[in-house]
Amino acid sequence: MYAVVGCSECSALWIVEGRSETSQCPRCGSRRPFDARKKFVETEDAEHAREVRASMLANRQDEGEAFASVDSVSELESQVEDGVVDDETYLAESGLDVDEVTAAGERDPRGSTSSGSRKEIVERAIEELDRPTADEAIAYAEERGVPSSYTERALEKLVRTGDASESRGRYRLL
Repeated sequence: MYAVVGCSECSALWIVEGRSETSQCPRCGSRRPFDARKKFVETEDAEHAREVRASMLANRQDEGEAFASVDSVSELESQVEDGVVDDETYLAESGLDVDEVTAAGERDPRGSTSSGSRKEIVERAIEELDRPTADEAIAYAEERGVPSSYTERALEKLVRTGDASESRGRYRLL
C-alpha cells in the first residue's frame, strides 16, 4: 500500500510505503502516529501515488493546467532527462576549466588537513582513544589542527545523529 500523506506542521507532501506505527516528515522532521497523518490517497499502485502527489504539488503552485497537459509523471521525467545538459558541458560552455573545477570539488571545503577532514579527525579521536572524554577528544583533535569549538559541536552532532554515544562523559562510535 502507498499513501500520499501531509504534514500538519509544514504542509509537506510525501509518499509512505506500507503501514508503520509512526511517520516522520522529511522536511521538518516532525514525527506523528501514521494514523494521525492526513492521507490524501491510499493505493496499491506506486505510480498512482506519485501522480497524485505531483498533481497536488503542481496545484499548490498554480500549475495545475500545465500538469494536466502531461500524460504521466514518468513521461515528464523522460522529457527532463532528455533536455538536461551534463555538468561537463555546462561548465565548459560557461568558460570554466572542467579539470580545475573537478579538482576543486575533490578538496574538502572545510579545510582538510593532511590527516583527514575535521569530522574524520574527531571520529578517529573517539575510535583510537577508546572511550575518551570530551576533553581528551578535543586535545587529540587540537593536536591535528581542529579547533576545540568544532570538536565540541561535532561530538554533540555525532551523538544526536546516532553515530556515537555518550555515557558518563565518555564517547564511543556506534
